Amino acid sequence: MTPTGLDRRQLLHGAVAAAALSQFPASLEAAEGPTVTNGRIKHSIVFWCFNAGGDKWDVEKTCQTAKELGVKSIEIIGPEHWPTLKKHGLTCAIAPNGMPGAPFMKGFNNSRYHEEVITRTKKTIDDCAAAGVPSVISFTGYKWHDADDPKSGEISRDEGAKNCIKGLKEIAGYAEQKKVTICVEHLNTRDDTHPMKGHPGYQGDDLDYLSGILRKVGSPRVKLLFDIYHVQIMHGDIIRRIEQNKDVIAHIHTAGNPGRAELDDTQEILFPPIMKKLLAIKYDGWVGHEFIPTRDPFKGLQEAVKLCDV
Repeated sequence: MTPTGLDRRQLLHGAVAAAALSQFPASLEAAEGPTVTNGRIKHSIVFWCFNAGGDKWDVEKTCQTAKELGVKSIEIIGPEHWPTLKKHGLTCAIAPNGMPGAPFMKGFNNSRYHEEVITRTKKTIDDCAAAGVPSVISFTGYKWHDADDPKSGEISRDEGAKNCIKGLKEIAGYAEQKKVTICVEHLNTRDDTHPMKGHPGYQGDDLDYLSGILRKVGSPRVKLLFDIYHVQIMHGDIIRRIEQNKDVIAHIHTAGNPGRAELDDTQEILFPPIMKKLLAIKYDGWVGHEFIPTRDPFKGLQEAVKLCDV
C-alpha cells in the first residue's frame, strides 16, 4: 500500500485512464473556427459514412461541413459530384472504383471478373486524370469462384495472389501513364455484425499477403490503402505495421474499434501517436475519416479531425 492508501493496481488503473482521456482535448467542446490548425495531416471526409442513416448529409451539406472544419477533401464520391466539390474549393482524395453493388466483392483475385474490373477501373482512372483526382480505390475481391455464392468453392490464396498480380500488372502501365494511383484496400474478415464493419470472405484480409502482392506488381501507381480500423482488427500493432509497409502505403482511413464508430474514448485505438508515426515516415497522402456515426455526426467528425490534427 502507498502512503495515500492506494495500492499499485489502483494507481495503474488511474494512470491508464488519464492517458486515454489525454488524447481528447479539453477545449474541444468550446472549439470555434476551423478545426484543422496544424495542417500537417491532410484530412478527408469519406462521403458514404455521412450520406447514410438518419441524418444523411447530401453533397452540399458535406461540403459546407468540410469547409467549416478546414478539411480540404471529400472522398469515395462519384465523378458526377466533383464539380460541386470544385465549386466549394474542395477536392476528392480518392475515387470509388465504378463497380456496381458491393465493389469489394469482385476484384483482381478472380480472373472471371478481370475484364469488368479492369474496364471500369480504367474508366475511373480517366475521370480522375481529367479532374486531378490522385487515386482510385480497388480490392482483391472475395475468395469464392462466384463472388456472390460461398458454395461455389474457394480460390486458393496462391491462385488469388497470382490473379491479383496479373490483373494489376495489366492495368499498372495505364495508371502510370495517367498519373493516378490504384489503392488496394486491406479489409477485416472477423467482424460479421454489419456489411460495412467487416467482410467475411474477402481475400485481402492479411496485410503481409496483400503487401507482398503489391510489391510483386512493382508499380509506383499500385499501392496500399491502409485502413487503421481494419488493421487493428486483423493484426493490431499498428505503428509497427505502418513502418513495415511504408514503401507501399498511399492512403489512410480511420475509424474507432470496436464498432467502426467515432474516434472517441469508448474505443481502443490511440490515434495521435499513429498520426505522428505517419509524419515520421514522411507520409504526405490523405487521411480519410471513415467511421459510422452513432451520435451527432458533425461533433463526431469534429472530434476525429481535432484528434488527428497533430
